Amino acid sequence: MVDHARLAGSILPFVLSAGAAELKYYRSDVAVERKRDESPVTAADREAEEILLAGLAQIAPEIPVIAEESVAAGQVPDFNDRFFLVDPLDGTREFIERRDEFTVNVALVEGGVPVFGLVYAPALGDLYATHGRSLAVHARLAAQPAIPPNLPPAFQPIMARLPDEAALVAVASRSHGTPETEDYLSQFHIVARRNAGSSLKFCLIARGEADIYPRLGPTMAWDTAAGHAVLLAAGGHVETLDGKPLTYGLRTEGTLTDRLRNPYFVAWGRRPLAARG
Repeated sequence: MVDHARLAGSILPFVLSAGAAELKYYRSDVAVERKRDESPVTAADREAEEILLAGLAQIAPEIPVIAEESVAAGQVPDFNDRFFLVDPLDGTREFIERRDEFTVNVALVEGGVPVFGLVYAPALGDLYATHGRSLAVHARLAAQPAIPPNLPPAFQPIMARLPDEAALVAVASRSHGTPETEDYLSQFHIVARRNAGSSLKFCLIARGEADIYPRLGPTMAWDTAAGHAVLLAAGGHVETLDGKPLTYGLRTEGTLTDRLRNPYFVAWGRRPLAARG
């Protein structure tokens, strides 16, 4: 069984260090490269990932770590039922365009389910974590928090809300909107929309500030698992389009990388709703 608070406390100094490294580049010019899939990558992504991998190797050397930039370099470890997923800089496009909505993400997956998650938005000072399978928390940090923190963060519980079918608030990707997403949302009574980058979309629902986040576009497991874990702990749901829970690493066909590719999904607050016929 995962001791969420202890794991969060152990990982936090490395997550804060990764965030500090990103802010160093964020406040200066940073060169942008393109990976094979044409997605952007910077030195900030790579330096942050090195910090996180070194930290997880100290904390839990027996658990495989699947990290975005390592996978892009062809380094995909064998993994079974228990593994970490790391996205060192989720929202690279936001980072490049000087928008504050980028995050550091670490998740632990067991049996296909993200049972632990930590999401840190260094430019915003927002920190989200799971402190239990049914307890999600949020803390506001100083602009340049001490590493390690002088005091534990002042976490407060957060909870997803019950959706009002007649007045839904949708959250959508700022950089990855698709016509399919718009078609899907048209089946619900959406009265307000919020655009956001990175895993913060999950966190907005976990905080009870939005109800639905459909992602009808390509994503990988490391993009979503940490925010997914926070939302689950806050009482929310993440489902594929056929109404099944979104899981990680359970597919048996294809390469190891194929097993980490997400299907389309929809994140909800405390109760998923059926689309209008």
